[in-house]
Amino acid sequence: MKSKDGILNAAGINTRLAHLGNDPAAYHGFVNPPIARGSTVLFPDAQTLVSEDQKYTYGTHGTPTTDALRDMINTLEGSAGTILLPSGLAAVTVPFLAYLSAGDHALIVDSVYFPTRRFCNRMLKQYGIEVEYYDPAIGAGIEALMRPNTRLLHLEAPGSNTFDMQDVALVSSIAHEHDCVVTMDNTWSTPLYFKPLDHGVDVSIHAATKYPAGHSDVLMGFVSANEKHWKKLDEANRDIGLCVTSDDAYQVLRGMRTMGVRLEHHRKSALDIAQWLEGHDDVAQVLHPALPSFPGHDIWKRDFKGSSGVFSFVLKAEENRFTERSHAFLDALSIFGLGFSWGGYESLAVPVSLRDRTIAEGPTEGPLIRLQIGLEDVADLKRDLEAGFAAAGAA
Repeated sequence: MKSKDGILNAAGINTRLAHLGNDPAAYHGFVNPPIARGSTVLFPDAQTLVSEDQKYTYGTHGTPTTDALRDMINTLEGSAGTILLPSGLAAVTVPFLAYLSAGDHALIVDSVYFPTRRFCNRMLKQYGIEVEYYDPAIGAGIEALMRPNTRLLHLEAPGSNTFDMQDVALVSSIAHEHDCVVTMDNTWSTPLYFKPLDHGVDVSIHAATKYPAGHSDVLMGFVSANEKHWKKLDEANRDIGLCVTSDDAYQVLRGMRTMGVRLEHHRKSALDIAQWLEGHDDVAQVLHPALPSFPGHDIWKRDFKGSSGVFSFVLKAEENRFTERSHAFLDALSIFGLGFSWGGYESLAVPVSLRDRTIAEGPTEGPLIRLQIGLEDVADLKRDLEAGFAAAGAA
């Protein structure tokens, strides 16, 4: 069977997603890599067992199925290596444990995913690590926060719920001047719309539960590191012992074949609805990086190849009626489900609380509602949102 490597290097993203991470010639011509379930791996002799000098040694260290997924991610990310973890949160916390020690100082963006903040405030502080939150718009001002013991800078761009943009290359270059590892949660963009390692980030993090899996039925996280930081990440995860099943890896591989097509549909529908909401009488503000009105739009336009299907808007409401209006809006929705996560085929809506913020407070003129725009028809979603606005107005 002919090698496709040379052709795929110059191919479009959907072609690459359709063909990366599989080698039919290695599996008797079958298009999809098989699911290799297992814990124990046998060795041919005692010497090989003692030296562990063979490709597979135990189920936690990888199988042909998980390797197929890791190979695909490494190609998309341009990374030296990738670990697969059982959740998006684990994909954030394992790098923190790998690169931070007692007495270290970590800088975390204030628009960070709340469970990440919870881990920092509880677990990292418990281990003697000082955590400081910074404004996502800080730019070159990050220099003033660097200390001799600052060892990690964690970014989200866009930030959770308010979608704040960061100048990733600028803050990464400053962090590197202080020998600081830079990690970034890139779940919103996927490597199709932004490749963190190309912009100076050392470790790229994804909740694969979202767009890579795409069907609201798998929990997984990816962590991909550059050459300098890969070995430490890999060793730390081996020590911790986290892994994923081959069945889940197969499901995510399957999801990634269509991720480019799905993501484009999410992008177009979400931007259509965001633009429509900007002109709606019941909306005070729309927080979507691809809108020219958004404060970080210029950075997004410069660095990103596209936008995904998640954004927020501020619902107009009197100061003492935020909760009533928000709940009335949400309870009137039929197509939009009320539930956490995003990236699946179904649209979702959740109320957003920013009470955990310490610096980047976000909008205050009304309740904040986050929308995940799924694969439904836009006209139907708009009708559903109109029902929500009508209910909020009557509340």
